Amino acid sequence: MSLSLRPLVLFSVLCAATALAACNRSHGEHARSSDSYYVDIQQVPVQAQATVTQLGASTGTWQSHCGRNENGHRNADNVVVQPGLPGGAHHTHDYVGNLSTDAFSTDQSLAAAGTTCRADDRSTYYWPVLRLTDELGDDAHTAGGGVDGNHGRIVQPDSVLIQLRGNSMSNVVAAPRFLRAITGNPVAVSQDGEHTEHVQWTCSGARDRVTKQYPRCAEGQQVIRVFDFPSCWDGKATDSTLHRSHLLFPTTGACPIGTFPVPQLHIEIAYSIPPDVGYAIDSFPEEGRDPITDHAMAIGVMPEPLMAQAVACINGGRHC
Repeated sequence: MSLSLRPLVLFSVLCAATALAACNRSHGEHARSSDSYYVDIQQVPVQAQATVTQLGASTGTWQSHCGRNENGHRNADNVVVQPGLPGGAHHTHDYVGNLSTDAFSTDQSLAAAGTTCRADDRSTYYWPVLRLTDELGDDAHTAGGGVDGNHGRIVQPDSVLIQLRGNSMSNVVAAPRFLRAITGNPVAVSQDGEHTEHVQWTCSGARDRVTKQYPRCAEGQQVIRVFDFPSCWDGKATDSTLHRSHLLFPTTGACPIGTFPVPQLHIEIAYSIPPDVGYAIDSFPEEGRDPITDHAMAIGVMPEPLMAQAVACINGGRHC
């Protein structure tokens, strides 16, 4: 296959995999100017108060210590959306947790692999790398790198927080092993902003201001990416056709009828970005590295006894 056709083919595969009606539009039709990607964090309104917890809420947290990808586990695969297709994401992902994750991973291979997480959490957590766009990265001539217009030096996170949280209305129940989850939308530009309600960017010194744009932080502050995952499980499946209907977001704190509250996966990634330097996430070329395309994926591979400990901690209002 010629290199010039490869982006179109891979974009078509993503469309088929996620049944995107918007893929019938011409590529880049809804792209906006990169000048609108950035915002001074002080110009962002203070965020409204979060959902108030009710009597019976599960207020604890469980933290999984998985490092910050010190081992450089990266590839352009997406085993949740495009299993079996190497380079199918057409942009590079950072991974923490399971050491083996790639396009060919299975429940069995993930369960047998090593992990960067403590306490034998073999889950895989991943998201697009963040790059300094004015520099040429070492992977500039690899799939997902500069050959696809995604060049730039990859920024190593300063820290990665992997946390499970409770439900503001009730106790949570154990999530099933091998549960697939997605938050955000890697083709949000082509889909007119669909599934971008939970895109969150902020700064370490202005956590009460949250935006869908790349924030310009004050000197000495970190850029923070925040990923909140859906946490209302249908009680049956670990995945679904579009990777969303089996796991929904709560509505005003409560899970929709017919679903069950499981621990909510919450990820925060902190970076040191020099002031006024261009930076952006990797994306499908057609999505223009727009910040609204930020997304993360996870496959839960906690052993059942470890998940039970996490549930007990969360329901008991403890912070473990």
